[in-house]
Amino acid sequence: MLIFKTLLPLFFALMTQLTLFDFDKNSDLSQWKTVDDVVMGGRSDGNFYLSKAGHGVFTGTISTENNGGFSSVQYRFQKTNTAPYKKYLLRIKGDGKRYQFRVKSDASHPHSYVHYIQTSGSWQLVEIPFAQLYATFRGRKLDLPNFQGGALEQIGFLTGNKRNENFKLEIDFIKVE
Repeated sequence: MLIFKTLLPLFFALMTQLTLFDFDKNSDLSQWKTVDDVVMGGRSDGNFYLSKAGHGVFTGTISTENNGGFSSVQYRFQKTNTAPYKKYLLRIKGDGKRYQFRVKSDASHPHSYVHYIQTSGSWQLVEIPFAQLYATFRGRKLDLPNFQGGALEQIGFLTGNKRNENFKLEIDFIKVE
């Protein structure tokens, strides 16, 4: 009985979380795509790969040349019901720079819902309530309600701090709770 009482909270925690992506040494990155400002004539260059430790690594160079200035990585998956959940849980390690966490309830929508994350240079467990993500399109905030949850079809990260710089963001997992 003692074992049951000890394991019950752990079991309940596992049941109240949904893993969207948990990186390991065997992760399939084929559905992760980088999109840089080159789609608009810019010169930024982002890459996404799996580290030897089994983390997703989003790295590259931002260039403001030719009206550029951003790089992103996106993961598109089958539409997932997120109605039972209220927040995102991310375990990331950044380079001290600011990144956008981006989601789409429908990948065909032109807008994304975003939340800024200031990284510290160390591993961080970041919690983002759904309601803190607001709608944007091409860097402009839209007059739409904040993210309500319900459905999810795409997640990603974007960097673009309006200066020429190198960047590196490591990702361990992305979950909803």
